Order: sequence, then C-alpha cells, then structure tokens
Amino acid sequence: MNNKLRVGIVGGTGMVGQRFITLLDNHPFFEVTVIAASKSSAGKTYEEAVNNRWKMSTPIPEAIKSLIVKDAAHVEEVAAEADFVFCAVDMKKEEIKALEEAYAKAETPVVSNNSAHRWTPDVPMVIPEINDGHLAIIASQRKRLGTTRGFIAVKPNCSIQSYVPMLSALMEFEPTTVVASTYQAISGAGKTFKEWPEMIDNVIPYIGGEEEKSEQEPLRIWGTIENDEIVKAQAPVITTQCIRVPVTDGHLATVFVSFKKKPSKEQILEAWKNYQGKPQTLNLPSAPKQFITYFEEDNRPQTNMDRDLENGMGISVGRLREDSLYDYKFVGLSHNTLRGAAGGAVLIAELLKEEGYLTHK
Repeated sequence: MNNKLRVGIVGGTGMVGQRFITLLDNHPFFEVTVIAASKSSAGKTYEEAVNNRWKMSTPIPEAIKSLIVKDAAHVEEVAAEADFVFCAVDMKKEEIKALEEAYAKAETPVVSNNSAHRWTPDVPMVIPEINDGHLAIIASQRKRLGTTRGFIAVKPNCSIQSYVPMLSALMEFEPTTVVASTYQAISGAGKTFKEWPEMIDNVIPYIGGEEEKSEQEPLRIWGTIENDEIVKAQAPVITTQCIRVPVTDGHLATVFVSFKKKPSKEQILEAWKNYQGKPQTLNLPSAPKQFITYFEEDNRPQTNMDRDLENGMGISVGRLREDSLYDYKFVGLSHNTLRGAAGGAVLIAELLKEEGYLTHK
C-alpha cells in the first residue's frame, strides 16, 4: 500500500515548479497528486499547459503529463487533493502572502520557495542543516492562524547558500564582519540563454533586491525564537554585491571575513569538514552525505565542474587563505535551483515530515 504523503505544487508550470516535479518523481516520502497554476493554465493537461516551455534536461514524468492543472486561486479544490503543497508562484508579494496563508488556513501546510513570508515573524525560514530549531515557531504560527495542522515554512534566498553554511560552521569563532560578492546564474531569474540572449558574453552588475536579502536573511537564519517570533541576530555585519553572470546554473561567492576569536586555517578546515545537521543525522533522502566539501586545488570550486556535487545539494568551498584587510577569504559555490530553490524546499519538507509536522489528512 502506498503510504506516501500527497503533494500539491502551486505554481507548477514555471521553472522552479518543473524542478519540483523532477525531484519528486519516485520520491520515497512524497507523491505529486495535484498541480495548480494560473487561470490561463487551468483545465489543461500538464503537458499542454507547459507546451514548449519545459526547461528541464529530463522529460516530463509520464505520471504527470496527463494531470489536469487546477487554478491556484481555487484553494479548497487544490487542498482537497494534497496533504501539503510546495509553492513557487510568480505573483506580487502581497498576493503570494494571501495565497499561502489561505492554503495554511485550509489546513494544508505550505513549503514555500517564494520570498513573501521570509520576514513574517512566526514563519520559519530554514536551511535544514543550520537552523532546524526554528521549526518550533510553527506552534505559535498555528495559534495565530487558528489552524491545527496548517502552517507556512519558507526557504531563504538562493544565493546565500553559497556562503552562509561556511560561516555557520565557524560561529564559535564569532565572525564580526563579512564582505560577500555573489556571481549568480541566469536560472536564478528563471531564464535560459535561449530566452535571454543579452546575457551571452555579458555581465550585469545589478540584481534587484538581491543585496538586501543577502545581507539580512543570514541574520534571521542565525536568529533566536523570543516571545512567539524569530528575532534576527545582530552580528556579523554583512555587506554584499550581487552580479548576474553568463552561466546556466550555480551561484558562486567570494567572501572576506574577520572574527572576534580568529581561528587557524586548520581549525576552519576541520570545522567545515565536520559540520553537519539534522538532515545528515536523519539520513534524509535529499540530504548530502557531506554538507560542505573543501577543494585543495587553487582553481576550485568551479561552477561548471562542482555545482552538481552531491546531486546539487552539497556546498563546495575553496581558496581559503589569510587576507591583508580581513582575517580570511574564500570562494563558495552552491547550485541555485537545487540546493537554493526546489531541492532546498524538498529537504525542508523531508525534515518537517520526519519531525512530525507533515502528516496525512
């Protein structure tokens, strides 16, 4: 008997929605039973709705092709067919907030890829290896929403995965100042080179809203639960620049950091090697065996070579060395549509399931 949780994908026709579909094909915990999208896609089969817009390297799973797409705004209809939903819609922030809350109030938990609820005080924004303890705030959120099983959990911005894990492993040394520049793939904008020929042989030194997210979201991840809300950490001070570069997938970061208690290089490498979290302890299906991998070679990590490390869920780092202005500098890399988007959300859902937050209706 199939005991998998029934999953809905709200926003299932876009690039991140497509990635959810490929990741959930034959998943041991979850089975996609309903897909919802905009009104224009509703009533069509999934294959018809996507038409020539399928952007994944593998074909649409056979079991998904004939699913009839529902209107994401018809919350009760979608919720009736799912134990929980992933959300990856392209709408205005206030509209996303209202839609996700409507699903939660329909007693259907939401694991969101969107940014709309990242700063809602009682919504956990989670990198599972780093701040799984923030899931405890769900009890407060349910109280506010008046739900027994419905809630919202979100994943953070894709680019911060390329440096926050390394800094999290070094918190005992109390980082004080961080300078990070991220070099971000075009898939972060939901694009391919075919759709965005202007990016070929080009660099754009601006991504709207990205620098504020990159400077502030890590502080929320490192924050604490106080009086039914998550209060962000006060340190380290982070400043960033975010740049769009002509690669398909993979966000790379160059990072400078100073510490209150400066560690040795050996201590840093040891901390990175040994750092793991609840996903590794629980051996979750999407969890990388080695969360952070350090490359000794001077020319690694490289986006094209290393973004798919551990099925795109591992974080890679290299070029650790002392700096003349800061204590150390290094280069980090993460896969933005796997670890940074749909894969990260699936890992959150796996953790929520194992921790008892996601159950059958």
